[in-house]
Amino acid sequence: MKYGLKENGMWLLFEKSFRDNLISVLGFDKNEAGEITVKSKRKYREIVDKLPEFEKVDRFKVNILSCAMFAAFILNMKERPSVEKLTEYYEKAMMTETMKWFCRVAGKNKFTDNDIEGMKKTARLNAADRNPYSWNMEYLPYKDGSGYEARFFRCGICTLMKELGLSEAVPAMCHLDYVMSAAGGVTDFIREYTLASGGPYCDCGYKKKVKK
Repeated sequence: MKYGLKENGMWLLFEKSFRDNLISVLGFDKNEAGEITVKSKRKYREIVDKLPEFEKVDRFKVNILSCAMFAAFILNMKERPSVEKLTEYYEKAMMTETMKWFCRVAGKNKFTDNDIEGMKKTARLNAADRNPYSWNMEYLPYKDGSGYEARFFRCGICTLMKELGLSEAVPAMCHLDYVMSAAGGVTDFIREYTLASGGPYCDCGYKKKVKK
């Protein structure tokens, strides 16, 4: 994958948050956090450079870039934290004020015609058939009209993290689905299975919140 504006933009957008939470969540001192961040930037670019190009209509490129960034930081920690601590770290590193704003905007568009059509197009794309670091999914609307499920049978994060020897850290990333749904303010997130835990698929269910 060519290291261009989007790839560099991901790093610039989240670098400070990933660095600061090395200190506040994982307990590294300021110097250690700085050293890890410098090394992680090189590792991030190394990971990204080895990835194939994503199709222009593939909506999941940002997902694999965030995975590459998270992996780069983990790989430069002398001692690997527990999954519980990595879950807290990834959540706080990703949920910047900009990300919270993005989630609120996405929430306003949830269940609109454009949102539904976008989900259907993504399901038809089956991008992972051509790029193992992308995703294949089905769009499954709830029969009662209360929302929909995106059911994933191929996961680029699982593929990349396995190659990097970090499969045990994937659940830390899966947890962000709940957090982003809550930040959007309009959906309850429902999940039964994940590929990372050995399930038959990853189900991402978005059920409309009932107004009180």
